[in-house]
Amino acid sequence: MSAMNLSNLTKNTLNKMFALGKRFDGRKLLEQREFTVEYDVSYKAEGSARVKLGKTEVVVGVKLGVGEPYPDSLDSGNLMASGDLLPLASPRFESGPPKYNSLELTRLVERAIRESHVIDLKKLVIKEGEKVWTVMIDIYPINDDGALIDAASIAAMAALMQTHFPEIDKDGKIDYDKKTTKKLPLLENTIPLSLTFYKLGDSLVVDPTREEEEAADGKIVWGISHYKGKEHMIHSAQKGMDAHLSTDDITEMMKNLPKLYDDTLKKLKKFLK
Repeated sequence: MSAMNLSNLTKNTLNKMFALGKRFDGRKLLEQREFTVEYDVSYKAEGSARVKLGKTEVVVGVKLGVGEPYPDSLDSGNLMASGDLLPLASPRFESGPPKYNSLELTRLVERAIRESHVIDLKKLVIKEGEKVWTVMIDIYPINDDGALIDAASIAAMAALMQTHFPEIDKDGKIDYDKKTTKKLPLLENTIPLSLTFYKLGDSLVVDPTREEEEAADGKIVWGISHYKGKEHMIHSAQKGMDAHLSTDDITEMMKNLPKLYDDTLKKLKKFLK
């Protein structure tokens, strides 16, 4: 049997199972896998975390550097995310220049964080218009068994919440071997996360395994938080793949997104220091 026939067979089987509300691992269609969070996995980062979501595993490190502000935000610090999708993590990834999946991963994780304003970038100014702190979020997938964006988002926020500034001497030189007790300025009670709904046939699922993700026809990645610990707020959204998403699909997502976020946040809070 060819790989293409096997793929079609798997897709058809999953489509039929989803229509019956079933999955191979016994979860409900809108049920997330359990995950764990481990901190301080990098001695060189100012904050770091490893997240294992099912068999998906990703490490995120946060580095703080000093540089010039962006030209359009002279009164604010800088934020950027980067990442490499190495063949180590998945047979779907290839060596070489960043591909679309790599750019999508970092862009969507960064967008959910940036648009929530969880990092008070104005407090990262050292000298307005000249010198600011830059927050660099580095994403390293170790194993991709689906829902990599969601796992990376959890890891990024876990790492950011444990990030401490390095020491600066009187001459302005950074000593990265010495961490201060000063943490990154974060908006209290706001933890933005990227959460993704996938569509196959007429069914919506969350947190797919790699096989389920590869079978999907469409998806939307949502950036959402409890704004200041109160109402749910959507900060970003991006559609992917080719499938048409109906008004009913979006309504169903809006109905279930708050609960998915609350459940994910509850799991994350068990690991917060």
